Amino acid sequence: MTKLEEYLEGIVNIFHQYSVRKGHFDTLSKGELKQLLTKELANTIKNIKDKAVIDKIFQGLDANQDEQVDFQEFISLVAIALKAAHYHTHKE
Repeated sequence: MTKLEEYLEGIVNIFHQYSVRKGHFDTLSKGELKQLLTKELANTIKNIKDKAVIDKIFQGLDANQDEQVDFQEFISLVAIALKAAHYHTHKE
């Protein structure tokens, strides 16, 4: 596998590491998303421990408003985090 393919597989694995904990095995509940954000993106998202911030992120990701974040919806978060990381590398 190439380096990029390894990173992509890592993103999928991180999603599943949290999605299997509660409810449907292939979606994130709000609690699972909160755990993922606080453990995996704590240095990327400001005020990540603030409940209002978690609620806002969850609502923004849950495009079909089914109270779950599926992988397609999760990809939006990954794209935003990746864009922020890219911006940060140019800022240094």
